[in-house]
Amino acid sequence: MFPDRIFSGMRPTGPLHLGHYHGVLKNWIKLQSEYPCFFCIVDLHAMTTHYETPDIIEKNVWEVLIDWLACGIDPAQATLFIQSRVQEHSELSLLLGMSTPLSWLERVPTYKEQIEKLHDKDLGTYGFFGYPVLMAADILLYRASLVPVGEDQVPHVEMTRDIARRFNYLYGREPGFEDKANEAARKLGGKRSKLYYELRNAYQQEGDEEALEQARALLQESQSLLMSDRERLFGYLEGSRKIILVEPEVMLTETSRMPGLNGQKMSKSYSNMIELRENRVSIEKKIRKMPTDPARVRRGDPGDPNKCPVWRLHQAYTNLATHKWVWKICQNAEAGCLECKQPVIEGILLEQQLMLERAQKYIDDPSLLRSIISDGCDKARKLAHETMRDVREAMGLSYS
Repeated sequence: MFPDRIFSGMRPTGPLHLGHYHGVLKNWIKLQSEYPCFFCIVDLHAMTTHYETPDIIEKNVWEVLIDWLACGIDPAQATLFIQSRVQEHSELSLLLGMSTPLSWLERVPTYKEQIEKLHDKDLGTYGFFGYPVLMAADILLYRASLVPVGEDQVPHVEMTRDIARRFNYLYGREPGFEDKANEAARKLGGKRSKLYYELRNAYQQEGDEEALEQARALLQESQSLLMSDRERLFGYLEGSRKIILVEPEVMLTETSRMPGLNGQKMSKSYSNMIELRENRVSIEKKIRKMPTDPARVRRGDPGDPNKCPVWRLHQAYTNLATHKWVWKICQNAEAGCLECKQPVIEGILLEQQLMLERAQKYIDDPSLLRSIISDGCDKARKLAHETMRDVREAMGLSYS
């Protein structure tokens, strides 16, 4: 149908920290060399919870971009852009909202969780209630087939699939669809056309999933087909409707092993984070003040690394030899906690040094950032325009 493509975004609501790097950005760095990737700074999503401070959002947009580049996100491999600068995001969100049932939004698990978590903000707004539709529009606009998320975000991707499926059901029923599909099949050529129908029958009559995949591969290889004909034939495989929006699949990412300074998940909300570009003195001070195993009240008291937040940082930043040393000195009370923390400090500072070096040229010359975003937005708009052309035509909004 459409080539595999990845979309992922990040809200510019504050400085990025080590949790973002280990939980999201390291995965993006790997994916950018394997798939066409669209990485978006979703400032409209930030507005759903921070609408009263737009000036802070604007500043954070550029800081987030610097952090991405500092970590190794490469604009030569991935498309980097800002959500609000591609107006099709807002348009598709509005159009999808026309047919998205309220009951679907009410059952989103993170809706009530966010209201309780951000109790100091007025989130009784249309924008916040409808943010899953905007999120769906972000993904569907680029016909992304894969969305890298953690387990907590899986329900959002599932809703995106529901919204895409409903849209295709409502608007993929073009007049004379079967005649147009059969005409498109003839364009495959005699042998390919015959094979297409055999595979279609095997899937529809016998539920042969392998036949479905073979038919999809056949269409993908047929480069002579127009996009509209290919969409019809993909839809004809499974029913009698044209595929307009792609139903994305979840690409589950590993849970970040990066704890916060108090042992909880690293988060701005918990005030337990280390920023990606935080200064050396501040990092050393924060690590040295980290709580350890409560049983180690005095230096001579034995402890248990499994009960110490610092041990989890060791797992991310030090080697096996250091791990063995930590267990030995902790359980036998052979050294104090400050001594145990020093290798972690050194590991974080070493990792951070390369980030600081990459970031400096963008700090010195902000025009480089503007150029990257300009190019990225141009690429994103081109693809978004193609999707919206098909969406508007299907909804009868393509006036000529």
